[in-house]
Amino acid sequence: MKPQTAVAFDQIMQDCRALFEKKTRDYGTAWRILRNPSLTDQIYIKAARIRSIEEKGTQKVADDVRGEYVGMINYCIMALIQTELPADSPAELALEEALRLYDQQRDTTRALLLDKNHDYGEAWRDMRVSSFTDLILMKLLRIKQIEDNAGQTLVSEGVDAGYRDIINYSVFALIKTSETA
Repeated sequence: MKPQTAVAFDQIMQDCRALFEKKTRDYGTAWRILRNPSLTDQIYIKAARIRSIEEKGTQKVADDVRGEYVGMINYCIMALIQTELPADSPAELALEEALRLYDQQRDTTRALLLDKNHDYGEAWRDMRVSSFTDLILMKLLRIKQIEDNAGQTLVSEGVDAGYRDIINYSVFALIKTSETA
């Protein structure tokens, strides 16, 4: 694995965390009211917008695509936090606790990225950004199916693996777009 991949992941996640922290200061943890299927749908909306822009080659709303990837990353982290918190956890988390949980999910996802990147030999660097969009949408459809099946799978990984893959695909897309900009 190229060392810059880990460095790039860390930088992107630092930017994502900074936004998460600012929004948590502004809104608290209001996102805790959302059930995971609602978080999945928020991620889906962002991925669908990216695909629409890719296909049309233009956009009418000024929000940049980079922000959509950052949003998907942060919504995935929120979903992972929701998945692991006990049902009786308070809706409002202290900022320090929310950031601790964010860091925990980021670190677990980073370890997965490094392990997979080792095994796949950075094959993602030869992929098109549009392929990451398609893979994200596929993962979301899988997550939605698992959610509709009350989390039950026969042979597949759970929703947490899907969220982590979406984070990593989003990071790869952000790396690729920054390297070609």
